[in-house]
Amino acid sequence: MRHSPEALLAFAEAASLGSFSAAARKLGKRQSTISEAIANLEIDLGVQLFDRTARQPRLTDAARALLPEVLRVLEASEAIDQLAARLAGGEEARLTLVVSDTYQSSRYEETLAELERRFPTLELECQNAEHDDVIDLIQQGRAQLGLMAARSSYPPDIGAATVAEQAEIGLYVGLQHPFAAYGDGEVPLAALHEARELRLHTYVAPRGAPLETGLVAGRRWWSAPSYLMLMEMALAGFGWTELPRRMVEHFARGRLLELHARGWPRRMPVDAVWSRERPLGPAGSWVLERMLAP
Repeated sequence: MRHSPEALLAFAEAASLGSFSAAARKLGKRQSTISEAIANLEIDLGVQLFDRTARQPRLTDAARALLPEVLRVLEASEAIDQLAARLAGGEEARLTLVVSDTYQSSRYEETLAELERRFPTLELECQNAEHDDVIDLIQQGRAQLGLMAARSSYPPDIGAATVAEQAEIGLYVGLQHPFAAYGDGEVPLAALHEARELRLHTYVAPRGAPLETGLVAGRRWWSAPSYLMLMEMALAGFGWTELPRRMVEHFARGRLLELHARGWPRRMPVDAVWSRERPLGPAGSWVLERMLAP
């Protein structure tokens, strides 16, 4: 920067306090140092900042026009210093969260609001994925922290812990689907077996045994990699599907019918997952601690 921060600060303080001597006292400098800094700034800018003909220096019209810009430069310089100090202390510049639609909680929104207050300069990215796609994003280093439907085991490089809230999963169809005729009655599992299922199918092939669906796989099924896409397919009447109940309540209330079947709805624990090979920074660690709190 062509204009030194010390000179800009001297100008701003002298303008605010109304005298060079008051600015010198506040900044812990000699008055001659303040006067020299402002004089050099006037030379650099090519304008007179103070009228010195009176007993106390008075701001010129040019100074009044420049002062707001000078204050913005000083604020930006302070922000740079603060951010550099936080980064030097280990705070991450960016945090990516990958969140399953099974995790629908008011705590998540509250956590993000508090995260913004605690880490105001953090760049936050939120992604949506399910099952093995969440794990893959963590392993690639594409995300640092994930929230997903809990599973019995994880790869050795993935850490996991169960969060306080659980998800509720129900069976749904569009209002025009033949199963809507069951109303409040129970849909036989055999009927579900024969009808088209809209099934969650991740981009990454499941590790080990196939994911449990709670039902014997039907002979006919369509698939999508997200619950939101499955919900849209169900709304169009293409089949029945499993969906998080809170998501349906939020996005499709009154437009999907929840089916009654043996064993449904069911509760599903949710895990927070992270990489053991890439430790979380202060912001990620704080989010994880908040998610695990009872």
